[in-house]
Amino acid sequence: MIKTDIEIAQSIEMQPIAEIAKVAGVDDKYIEQYGRYKAKVDYSLLNESKRDNGKLILVTAITPTPAGEGKTTTTIGLADGMKRIGKNVVVALREPSLGPVFGVKGGAAGGGYAQVVPMEDINLHFTGDFHAIGAANNLLAAMLDNHIYQGNALNIDPRRITWKRCVDMNDRQLRFVTDGLGGRVNGVPREDGYDITVASEIMAVFCLSKSITDLKERLSRIVVGYTYDEKPVTAGDLNAVGAMTALLKDALKPNLVQTLEGTPAFVHGGPFANIAHGCNSVIATRMAMKLGDYAVTEAGFGADLGAEKFLDIKCRMAGLTPSAVVIVATVRALKMHGGLAKTELGNENLEALENGIPNLLRHVSNIKNVYKLPSVVAVNRFPTDTDAEIELIINKCKELGVNVVLSTVWAEGGKGGEELAKEVVRLCEEEKGDFTFSYELDGTIEDKILAVTKKVYGGVDINVTPQAKKEIDRLTALGFDKMPICVAKTQYSFSDDMTKLGAPENFTITVKNVKVSAGAGFVVVLTGDIMTMPGLPKVPAAEKIDVDENGKISGLF
Repeated sequence: MIKTDIEIAQSIEMQPIAEIAKVAGVDDKYIEQYGRYKAKVDYSLLNESKRDNGKLILVTAITPTPAGEGKTTTTIGLADGMKRIGKNVVVALREPSLGPVFGVKGGAAGGGYAQVVPMEDINLHFTGDFHAIGAANNLLAAMLDNHIYQGNALNIDPRRITWKRCVDMNDRQLRFVTDGLGGRVNGVPREDGYDITVASEIMAVFCLSKSITDLKERLSRIVVGYTYDEKPVTAGDLNAVGAMTALLKDALKPNLVQTLEGTPAFVHGGPFANIAHGCNSVIATRMAMKLGDYAVTEAGFGADLGAEKFLDIKCRMAGLTPSAVVIVATVRALKMHGGLAKTELGNENLEALENGIPNLLRHVSNIKNVYKLPSVVAVNRFPTDTDAEIELIINKCKELGVNVVLSTVWAEGGKGGEELAKEVVRLCEEEKGDFTFSYELDGTIEDKILAVTKKVYGGVDINVTPQAKKEIDRLTALGFDKMPICVAKTQYSFSDDMTKLGAPENFTITVKNVKVSAGAGFVVVLTGDIMTMPGLPKVPAAEKIDVDENGKISGLF
């Protein structure tokens, strides 16, 4: 019988976190322990360490399907594989949100024999970072409404408030609420709403901040609404920044944990990959690079979303240049892109697999030709994959000159990632990239959207709705047009239509609206119906989770 992820994680004897810190070369003075197996590392290490930065490796994937790709699993297994071949490596991952954990998607601690532990803690409260981010978000909301209640000296229009409250739970009931009811002493009645914490702009700000000072500057720029005469109102205007920073100062320290094989891993921050940039914190990535000769990190969703935002937003803002990119593909997902129904994925189907390969090729081409970075495809093997299917995908890639390696990290841990590790090290040491962004900042907002549509998605044009055009003109007049763009679109297609699988062509992206995330430092481009507060499915994962009399959790994947 195949063990569940939690059973595998609980069967491994973890090392005390102080030992992992020693492996990573972190001096005791920087460590703040949260129990035996978790610690925060003080950000002062970044300024005080004299080590040169290690090489940065990005793990991304083909367009996701409900069949799963195993990006986090591959990231962890690759790092363990690199450790097994004698390399000094550190991982940097995102923290899971409670929403997916109790909903449909599951956690984000890897799977099989490639996991970070303690997985129960990482998937639940962990070190309280998300609670701190939620508290800072809701403090700002409370101060905003209080300002209006206490006389509204800033002349804020209650109908033009853009700031929402948040909670880290899938709760569709809270998407649209009316609050301030119950008479004059209970506030000013208005329409309001909640986002899930990972969709809060504070999460994006948190993950892009380089320091406490940078965090404060970004928080102060957050636009919470507009005045009656159309002027933006910021968190700085409300004098909320100092108190928000006080809530976030400890959360900003990266969390150190370990893989099942004792490789040091930072798990820190995790913004939505649609409404924000979908990467772990800049501070954690930099710390991984400072401590390891190689730092392995990942970005959310397929390469058209996650890698694009990692490269065009995070790397641009933080001055990072990846040395290599790993593109994860699975037989199951490619069969779905080839037109096979989800219920049929367990059956061998070479025709559907071949029909799905163009999706992979477009992602590979983007990394190679748009961003000009060395890459390798990691075929992440699932137990249901047949030898013939694996052979077909590898041979087809080689025929087309695509660099490809088989990964069996889910079943074998680091041992199954050794071949991938050797190829990644070779790319880092022997291949030289010529890293280029997909657009420059000096173009108009429309220019940038068109560049991403044509170069990355493979579309031909954009259609900007009148509402979006009006908002673009307003943001341009306010001076927000020279920021990077963060496109919110479906993750299930290169296009903005989730039913267009594979590698669609000749499509137009419809821009429905834009909004500024001035603190994060980008303009969000809304191309579809993006949900910032998910709901629970008919049978939530929460129904299967339990705890025994000794406090041992079961049913968590």
